[in-house]
Amino acid sequence: MVQRVVEGITYLFELLVKFVLSVQKDNHHPQNKDDSYGLSWRLAVETNNVRGWKTVPPKCYKHVEKYMTGGQYEVDLKLIVDQILGYVSQISVASDGLDAWILDVDDTCISNISYYKAMRFGCDPFDSSKFKPWIMKGMCPANPVVLGLFNKLIERGFKVFLLTGRDQATHLQITTHNLHDQGFNGYHRLILRSAEYKGLSAVRYKSMIRKELEREGYRIWGNVGDQWSDLQGDSLGQRTFKLPNPMYCIS
Repeated sequence: MVQRVVEGITYLFELLVKFVLSVQKDNHHPQNKDDSYGLSWRLAVETNNVRGWKTVPPKCYKHVEKYMTGGQYEVDLKLIVDQILGYVSQISVASDGLDAWILDVDDTCISNISYYKAMRFGCDPFDSSKFKPWIMKGMCPANPVVLGLFNKLIERGFKVFLLTGRDQATHLQITTHNLHDQGFNGYHRLILRSAEYKGLSAVRYKSMIRKELEREGYRIWGNVGDQWSDLQGDSLGQRTFKLPNPMYCIS
């Protein structure tokens, strides 16, 4: 009798365990599926296979949030910057002062993650009426590893140009102050979009600026940015380096 009771209890316990495991599997499967899709989507974005996208797919929200705030973003930045520094170490800098590097500003030198957190990391459509006031606060923190790269380039004797699509008429002063406050001092020139380049695509605008620098005699050894539009077009330099950014796309 006792043996039958024990067997019955054991059987019921096994059924209970199977039920709990099945519930856990059902509850976690959608999240895992979304995270898997988010990883695939982010990879496609970074390899430029997904182009011209306007917002992050809602099912990717949790993945992008975790990526940008959970530490992996910083790990990826460091790996890329380490590759850049390895390349930099192989360059012999001439004494004529014409060896140059170009760095993008937003989400390359300084970060807008705090702003995009409120925009669900890009799931909400871009809103210039909200982004412009954010810029005017001048509170974008430096990307530390990019600041380290910047300082190394200055130390090696390169002329560093900071090239941004920000509007020159309204954002020059606040951008200059923001960069200086975050430690970006000693660059050769900060270039913002002036009236003559208004209405041009990012690729066209930045290509024209790079061409002008080459006409001035500068040798562009490297070009670093978080957008593919930073790294496309003409006069790209000897090498380009793409930093991760799954939050928005500027084409």
